[in-house]
Amino acid sequence: QVPLVESGGGLVQAGGSLRLSCATSVSIFSINAIGWYRQAPGKQRELVAAITWDSSGRTNYADSVKGRFTISRDNTKKTVYLQMNSLKPEDTAVYYCNRVLQVASMTPGTFGSWGQGTQVTVSS
Repeated sequence: QVPLVESGGGLVQAGGSLRLSCATSVSIFSINAIGWYRQAPGKQRELVAAITWDSSGRTNYADSVKGRFTISRDNTKKTVYLQMNSLKPEDTAVYYCNRVLQVASMTPGTFGSWGQGTQVTVSS
């Protein structure tokens, strides 16, 4: 059973907003940091937003989404969110959540498997 379930994607016009959710059943003792990744057709998967799981909730973002996307988490619900504003056609991709090894350096990681992701399509 994949411990990550993403939802909230859809079709939106450029300039619009979406809020993604990621519910995880991973043990909280296994989570140091978690993040949102995306993979566009023909491109490699990239980490776009990350957040620590401790009380500090430190965040970091890829330059391509900085100022437009906001990552947050609800520890009690073990859910991570990605608020995406001012969406652009180049944000079109399948979005996934998964482990992050280090937030400051945006070093990606994995819990060992990937969820099905959620499709975000931004029309021009």
